[in-house]
Amino acid sequence: MNKGVAITGMGIISAIGNSVEENFLSLQNSKSGITDIENIETIHAPVIKVGEIKNSNSDFEKQLGLSADNNFSRTAMIGAIAAKQAVENAGIADINAFRTGLISATSVGGMDMTERYFYDYFTEPETVKYIGCHDGGDVAQKIANELGLKGLVTTISTACSSAANSIMLGARLIKSGKLDRVVVGGTDALAKFTINGFKTLMILSDDYNSPFDNDRKGLNLGEAAAFLVLESDEIVKKQNKKVLARVSGYGNANDAFHQTASSENGDGAFLAMEKAFKVSGLKPEDIDYINVHGTATPNNDLSEGRAVVRIFGEENTPDFSSTKPFTGHTLAAAAAIEAVYSVLAIQNGVVFPNLNFKTPMSEFNLLPQTTLKQKNIDHVLSNSFGFGGNCSTLIFSKEQ
Repeated sequence: MNKGVAITGMGIISAIGNSVEENFLSLQNSKSGITDIENIETIHAPVIKVGEIKNSNSDFEKQLGLSADNNFSRTAMIGAIAAKQAVENAGIADINAFRTGLISATSVGGMDMTERYFYDYFTEPETVKYIGCHDGGDVAQKIANELGLKGLVTTISTACSSAANSIMLGARLIKSGKLDRVVVGGTDALAKFTINGFKTLMILSDDYNSPFDNDRKGLNLGEAAAFLVLESDEIVKKQNKKVLARVSGYGNANDAFHQTASSENGDGAFLAMEKAFKVSGLKPEDIDYINVHGTATPNNDLSEGRAVVRIFGEENTPDFSSTKPFTGHTLAAAAAIEAVYSVLAIQNGVVFPNLNFKTPMSEFNLLPQTTLKQKNIDHVLSNSFGFGGNCSTLIFSKEQ
C-alpha cells in the first residue's frame, strides 16, 4: 500500500456546524441542516429547501475583523474561516516556515456579492469595487491574505469535483517534492444564480433529498467551506506532528458524455475509482466505507450505483452512505467537507447514516447504511462527480 500524504489539520463550516466538532456532533445525532431559505430573497424560498449556514455576512465580517468597506464575498469569508481553522488545528505558527501553497476550489466565487449590485454598477460608482470579488481567483487570494501566505496560490473550478481535485493536486505537489505543505479544500456560498440555474435544470427537490432512494426527486443545494492541511513526512517527523489520516489514493477521469449528466453506466466514475486504487495500491476489498457522491438526482445515483457495482460487485459493496442529506450539495466545497467527514469516520470508527432512505432502487441491489454504525475503519473511498463529466475519487487511510 502507498503510505500517502499526511493530513495534519482540518477546518469546516457548514449547515450542520461552524467547526469540525459541531459537524461531527450533528452527524452522530442525525441532525440535518436542510431548511427553508432564510438568508436570500427569492421567489423560490417557499418551495426549495437548502443547506444554509444561518450566520449572516455581518457575523462573518465581525469574526474576521473586516472593515465596513470590505469587498469580501460570502464565499471568501466562509473559506477564510475554514482555512484558518485548519491551519490552527495543524498547529502551524508560521505559515511560511516551509514551502507552503494554497489550492482553493470554488464554483460560485463571488456571485453572491456581484449579483446583489448587478443593476447598480452604472448608476452607483461606489459599487464597482465589488466586481473584483466575482472571480474565483479573488476568493483564493483573499483566503491566502487572511492566512498571511506568501507561497503558491491557485484555484480549481471543475464544478462539483473541484475540492477533490484540489486535494489531489496538493497531494501530488507534496509527493513530487514541489511543496512541503499545502492547504487544500473548497468553498461555495448560496446565491440566486445557482438556485435559479439548478431550478432551470429541473434537478432540485422541493423536499428533503433522499440519495439512492427509488423515489428520489432531486438535490438540495447547500453552502459550506472546508480545508485540510497536507504535509510531507519530513515536516511530520521534524515537528513530531499528529497525523489525522492520509490521502492514500486519488483519481480523475471524464466520461465525456454530457454537459450536466453522467453516463448511464458510470464510465467516468468507474475510471476515477480504478485510478485511485492504482495510486493507493489498495484493492476494493480493503475499503471499509464509501462516502458516495449521492446527490439524490435520478441520473447521479443510477450512474454512481452502477459504477460502484462494477468496482465492488453487488454482494461485496462495503457500507456506504451519502452525507448530503445533512448539508445539501455544496458544489465545489462538497468533496472537501466529505473529506473531513471521511477522516472523522476513520478517527472515530463510524459510518454516518444515509438519511431519508426508504425504498431501494429497482436497478440494482444496493442498500445504503441508514443508521449510525460503529466499526473499525482503515480506508474510506470518497466520490465526487461534476458537470462536464469531471469525475474524481479520493481514498483516505488510517495512519499506521
